[in-house]
Amino acid sequence: MATKPKSDEFDFGQIQALIKFVSKSGASEVELETQEFKIVIKTPASNPVQMQTAAPVQVSAPAPVAAAAAPAPTAPAPEEDENANLLTIKSPMIGTFYRSASPDKPSFVNVGDQVNAGEVVCIVEAMKLFNEIESEISGKIVKVLVDDSSPIEYDQPLFLVDPS
Repeated sequence: MATKPKSDEFDFGQIQALIKFVSKSGASEVELETQEFKIVIKTPASNPVQMQTAAPVQVSAPAPVAAAAAPAPTAPAPEEDENANLLTIKSPMIGTFYRSASPDKPSFVNVGDQVNAGEVVCIVEAMKLFNEIESEISGKIVKVLVDDSSPIEYDQPLFLVDPS
């Protein structure tokens, strides 16, 4: 006869989801403790460092040098150069991405719109809470990278912005 788990216990699917979340979030350690059990998840110290070194523009500088050495990849190099001056608005949380406050309302921002720091650009629903996401940068929206009503991850790029 199978026993029903207590309400404060996790099943293996929830534990696996927690591990995936921690690995994608960049946290180095997460600890969860209840009366029944304790879980400690530690990620290698190299993960946050890799994430930090991937963000600076300096990382993209070696790519054109490598492209100049090899004639075949020269076609993608201009795309990288075009996107090099663009900034990204990223999701601060996991949830569902919405471009407007409700289906009958207009989108907060569209391609070509000027956005200022502190201006609401979208809503992310997480656990039945609707969180307004504000831009941390000013510039012109060049591209919307996520479809409306799509699930999104922590730190996922949402918009490309031209700061000039």
